[in-house]
Amino acid sequence: METRLLWFCNWSVLGVCATLKLPQIFAVLGARSARGISLPSLLLELAGFLVFLRYQCYYEYPLLTYLEYPILVAQDLILLLCVFHFKGDVKQAAPYIVLCVSAWFILTLQKWIIDLAMNLCTFISAASKFAQLQYLWKSRDSGAVSAATWSLASYTCAGFSSTQIFQEQLAYIPAFQTERY
Repeated sequence: METRLLWFCNWSVLGVCATLKLPQIFAVLGARSARGISLPSLLLELAGFLVFLRYQCYYEYPLLTYLEYPILVAQDLILLLCVFHFKGDVKQAAPYIVLCVSAWFILTLQKWIIDLAMNLCTFISAASKFAQLQYLWKSRDSGAVSAATWSLASYTCAGFSSTQIFQEQLAYIPAFQTERY
């Protein structure tokens, strides 16, 4: 029973993560506007995803334990390009993409760098959500923000928490729960 439930949690979270940002991307494309999307929030979220993905790769965890993160990074990069496109200049995304690629290599120059970055993931992710909520509060306009994306992210947190409880890896739950929103 426990094995089936764990299997369901793992695969359902992976499935939801594979489509997590698609409602947001489609909302931005449909509105032909990035109104309501906080660039700092998106960049912080992308940074958190990259750190977590790099950490998992660095310590050679099994691919199935972090398979959703390459998908989430790709979706965030697409969303970043959409935001810059609708703000008028896709070329402005280039420095951020270069920074992401550079960070991928810098994070593993020394073990303490990747460990410190992973420990900061919860803070980075919470800061991302706070930045988005603050932006929405100030602008008083949700624009192209997708409620479906936020709802799907809530499910991934619940599914991930149950997976970690079954695997008795409680130490990582706070980082993962904020990471996926």
